[in-house]
Parts: sequence; structure tokens; C-alpha cells
Amino acid sequence: QVQLVESGGGLVQPGGSLRLSCTASGRAMSSYTMGWLRLAPGKEREFVAAIIWLGGNTYADSVKGRFTSSRDDARNTISLQMNSLKPEDTAVYYCAASRYGDELYYLEYRYDYWGQGTQVTVSS
Repeated sequence: QVQLVESGGGLVQPGGSLRLSCTASGRAMSSYTMGWLRLAPGKEREFVAAIIWLGGNTYADSVKGRFTSSRDDARNTISLQMNSLKPEDTAVYYCAASRYGDELYYLEYRYDYWGQGTQVTVSS
């Protein structure tokens, strides 16, 4: 049984930074595509970033240049460094793992395992 646990969410002022982490247990995630998706009030869950298995990092246009994802396979952990945060970044952020390494990383149904989510609120 794979479990993903996110941490690092919280309240931050516009322009501030947060670092989210996601630790996996139950299976080594080194051969999985690891993604971050978010769900804002009144909106559908949307893709944020992914570290594609045997590929590179990719980001949604809305966060490109501000967010950076990374993985530490030795610790079975991925992270999302979020800088220059905006109020529109407010959402519950989910870590997810996909056994696929193709270009469909932005589709939530392609993910096999999900974390419980962590709230990020950007507000003054």
C-alpha cells in the first residue's frame, strides 16, 4: 500500500515563499512520475508541476518561473518550492504518483496514488 503524505502548507503573504514536501511510503517512487496538483475553491483540480519519470520537470504556465519541483529518491521525497506567491495560488495542494512517464502528466486520472492534501493560503 502506497501512502503519500504532504507537509509544509500554511498562510503566507503575497510575494512570500513556501516549500511543500511529499514523502512516500510502501514503495520506492523512483520509477514514478510525481506530480503536484491543486484544488481552489470553486474550481476544478488543476495541474501545477510534475517530475516525469526518465524525463524532466514541467510546470503549468501559471507557476512557471516561480515554482520549482525536485525529488530525492534516496529519501522517497519530492518537494515544491513556491516563490513569489500570489493570492490566486491559494488552494489545497496534492502530491500524486503516476506509473506513466508520458506527456499526459497534466491529467489527474493518470495518477495512481494521492496524498491527503495540504492547504496553502496566500493573503495579506
